[in-house]
Amino acid sequence: MKHLAFSLAAFLCAGTAAAQTTVASCDRQVTFDAPPKAAVSNDVNLTEMMLVLGLSDRMVGYTGISGWKTLDSEMREGIEELPELSAKYPSKEVLIGADADFYFAGWNYGLKVGGEVTPETLAPFGIEVYELTESCIHIGAKPKASMEDMYNDLLNLGRIFGVEDTAYDLVGAYKLELERIKSGLEPGGKPLKAFVYDSGEDRPFTAGGYAMPTALIEAAGGVNVLEDFKKSWAKVDWETVVEKNPEVIVIVNYGDVTAEQKRDFMRSNPALAGIDAVRNNRFVTLDYVEATPGPRNIRAIRKLAEAFWGAE
Repeated sequence: MKHLAFSLAAFLCAGTAAAQTTVASCDRQVTFDAPPKAAVSNDVNLTEMMLVLGLSDRMVGYTGISGWKTLDSEMREGIEELPELSAKYPSKEVLIGADADFYFAGWNYGLKVGGEVTPETLAPFGIEVYELTESCIHIGAKPKASMEDMYNDLLNLGRIFGVEDTAYDLVGAYKLELERIKSGLEPGGKPLKAFVYDSGEDRPFTAGGYAMPTALIEAAGGVNVLEDFKKSWAKVDWETVVEKNPEVIVIVNYGDVTAEQKRDFMRSNPALAGIDAVRNNRFVTLDYVEATPGPRNIRAIRKLAEAFWGAE
């Protein structure tokens, strides 16, 4: 009987071990004994990753959207049953108060180095954290941004929540659509040089080599003029932009200053009048949710390809 009891216990333990899932999250290995049941996501793009995987019923809310951005009808429909727990970055108390067991965020996407809310500060309260891959540059080395960053997050979320098939199917569909877009490109020459304008008048806030727009621009047959800028999102000088002389400006649309106001500023600024993109009035607008890692990246690449090459 003792042998039988031991065998049964071993079987049960083996079953428990088999149910565990371990994923890489930036420089950490995170193990889940079971799929989370009370997840919180921060920011509009990360929340859409959860929604596109059909995980709204595993969520207790979201954070960090209305404080900076508006929700379009597509997004609003997906989260109408969920509360926004915090308009901007949540406090530790907000997440604990929601009885969250999982927080999907990123560095500068709901997490701050040395801040109140980090994987280490949430761990004692049973809240596991998965970090957005693009954001890992803020705490260690990583390759420059690529579409694999977004695919990696979807596949890891699929593993964490036990919806691997959905994640693999989704990523496969995105890759096929991206190949279709690329096959329609006929640049016939050097890639167009693009500059990403997020915000700022005294100094522009832009996307460097580690930010998602670099991957989007390259997939659309262009090149980010600041791809060698060893930053994610950061400020540069306008003199640098003038020197790089981009042929097209990619405007990120969100917040109180509209995309049209950003275009007007660049058109009316005498110091920028000599830039090819300004002289030729070549601007393309991406919504914030398109320019950051998430399900709308393929749509963004299609939009950029059309603007760059007139691709169908």
